[in-house]
Amino acid sequence: MTFILLAVLLSGFKIAPEMLIIFLCMGGMGVFIIIFCYNYFKEQNKIMETAVAQIEEYISGNHKIRIDCDEEGELYRLFHEVNSLAVILNAHIEEERRSKQFLKNTISDISHQLKTPLAALNIYNGLLQNEAADIPRIQEFTSLSETELDRIDALVQNLLKIAKLDAGSIVLDKKPENVGEIMKEVELHFAYRAEKEQKELLLSGEEDILLFCDRNWMLETVNNIVKNALDHTERGDTVEIKWQKSASVIQILVKDNGCGIHPEDIHHIFKRFYRSRFSKDKQGIGLGLPLAKMIVEAHNGMIEVKSELGKGSTFIISFLIPTKL
Repeated sequence: MTFILLAVLLSGFKIAPEMLIIFLCMGGMGVFIIIFCYNYFKEQNKIMETAVAQIEEYISGNHKIRIDCDEEGELYRLFHEVNSLAVILNAHIEEERRSKQFLKNTISDISHQLKTPLAALNIYNGLLQNEAADIPRIQEFTSLSETELDRIDALVQNLLKIAKLDAGSIVLDKKPENVGEIMKEVELHFAYRAEKEQKELLLSGEEDILLFCDRNWMLETVNNIVKNALDHTERGDTVEIKWQKSASVIQILVKDNGCGIHPEDIHHIFKRFYRSRFSKDKQGIGLGLPLAKMIVEAHNGMIEVKSELGKGSTFIISFLIPTKL
């Protein structure tokens, strides 16, 4: 372009034909270079867009996709390194999958192996209770052993469930479920314990709220949270189960007026086997709340807790309602 402008400026002067030819050649060369650069960068941009699309496809889950890098050049060298990184990531993903599967199988095997002796111990314990009905001391010991056997059984069951969720081997059977019916089933499950401990279970919510969920796993979630509330309340206290629906979210709330959660513990209560140094509960095994959190998140929901010492705690489970566009 510079040569063309110079030729225009000099056009008013008397110039030899040879010079004019030189200027024209230079101008033609400038136009050729511009066209060449335009096509080159257009082709490079096309290559980059194709590479970006392939990377996005990999991120979306197609881990077999690779960027074409059969040509020479720095750009293709970069693509080759990206492909190498994808291979390394795939190896890590496969190793993690195998580790989770191994963990699931191991815990599953241990759990099944424990079921038989646990069942036998429960039978023996029952026989001892029947045979020693008139001996208070033995009755006391067998009652304590029954409690501990129940704790071991609960631990085994929860470990097995967590292992399956970790390994991703559980397929949730989601369908529209009536939230009120699920909560009434929870109430029925804890009715005897609440009456025995002189605690009150209160239910409130609309009858026609439907939640797209796996009924059994949702029952497991709310049961664990209500059990936690009962574990941390005293005689005469209240546990309220409430469900509500707004324009964009369905919420299930479990509220108690118990001892509350210490501020030091509030960010750790969903960790596995976490035991608070302030907790008076000596029987818990620290898996109920982590399991509840895993199930809620498997339903694309969120669980949070609000608590005040001496006034109680409120667990809030929220599920977004899909919007129709």
